[in-house]
Amino acid sequence: MRILVVEDEEVLADAIVEALQDECYAVDLAADGATASELMHVNSYDLVILDWTIPPPTGIQLLRQWRDGGDSTPVLMLTGRSEVEHRVDGLDTGADDYLTKPFSFVEFLARVRSLMRRPQRTLANTLGAADLELDRASRQVTLASEPVELSPKEFGVLEYLLRRQGEVVTRTELTEHVWDETFDSVSNVIDVTVYRLRKKIDRETAAGKLIHTVKGVGYILKKERT
Repeated sequence: MRILVVEDEEVLADAIVEALQDECYAVDLAADGATASELMHVNSYDLVILDWTIPPPTGIQLLRQWRDGGDSTPVLMLTGRSEVEHRVDGLDTGADDYLTKPFSFVEFLARVRSLMRRPQRTLANTLGAADLELDRASRQVTLASEPVELSPKEFGVLEYLLRRQGEVVTRTELTEHVWDETFDSVSNVIDVTVYRLRKKIDRETAAGKLIHTVKGVGYILKKERT
């Protein structure tokens, strides 16, 4: 899943990005409102971590623009302002959650997972198909109850395919939700990642395959092995 972090405090921004990447999220970073607005215009994000007091447009101004424009991407607002009226203002503007600095990274990551699980996004911590199970909270994958070691990108691809199981997922969608803005669009990294993932979850001893190629389009992960 892909997250946009909008934070101008360099040390904090780097710590947030590192914490999210350790959880296997793809992360883009913006240090000001103008950059954040541009990234939101060209990319699709599953969550935005938005600081209130970034260089203009400010976080609250950006949030108002996005909501007025019909963008419903979940937003976790970060701010050093602890007054009730500021929290109310942020939530009334359209923030999905609010975290006051300084904060615990354990709580921060819990709130990120909570927003990803919101009912309207039909997301859950545990995903599965046939004999395969993925636990987002523990970052563990099991096949027939046996642990499977995946790279962060393999984990990200598998999670997105599981969330969209039964649907055709294009390579563009994988690019948008699993890789960050440094992705090289002319490389074959997606095909290589899927190939390696298949070797681990669709090995020859398994009764059929879960991941299937849709020629010229992308991939589909089916609910049962075929």
